Amino acid sequence: MVMTPVARAWDVNVQPSWKLTVAGAAERDETGHAVTADRYDDDHALAQACAAGVPGAFDVLVERHRRAVYQLCYRFVGNHEDASDLAQEVFLRAHRGLRSFKGDAALSTWLYRVGVNVCLSHTSSRAARTPTEPLAAERFVDDRTERPEDRIERSEQAARVRAAIRRLPEKQRATVILRLYHERSHQEIAAILGNSVGAVKANLFHALANLKKLLECD
Repeated sequence: MVMTPVARAWDVNVQPSWKLTVAGAAERDETGHAVTADRYDDDHALAQACAAGVPGAFDVLVERHRRAVYQLCYRFVGNHEDASDLAQEVFLRAHRGLRSFKGDAALSTWLYRVGVNVCLSHTSSRAARTPTEPLAAERFVDDRTERPEDRIERSEQAARVRAAIRRLPEKQRATVILRLYHERSHQEIAAILGNSVGAVKANLFHALANLKKLLECD
């Protein structure tokens, strides 16, 4: 499988685009019909098609989940270039591991689990780069109604929060990102991280307390 990024820098709220090619396979199923997202009613059917090697099915999976995976990676590393590379690594690992996907959890939960593992491996092997681009929320504020000094202050505060999150212990960092930015439930986060719901709640409690301390010290 070859995955080539069309763009190297994406807005965190814009769905990234890859040109995905599965060697020797056209984007048609065994009946000769084009494989599209509406061919599958749910992710479980899509995962089964991918595991069975239905041509084009994995392209549909990437199309459906690339935005969420990319945003997850961006929240961990804070810059578009690394997030692009990590998101591609997530889908490459997913492509290799789909045959082991048993459907015990939602496909999106399984992809988040792969994504968190990829991101934690990356951030633990080397220090994450300092973000050089603002988050999307800062880009889409109508600055015509905002004073320049307020815009600068808000941007600086957002940067401080992102930097503080990257200083949290791994499990706390992942819990905060999944809960606050991706709005995953405690149960989903427990499935993604392989923890109990109680541990997730405790991690979130301690993460928020640690964030408060870090921000007060800066």
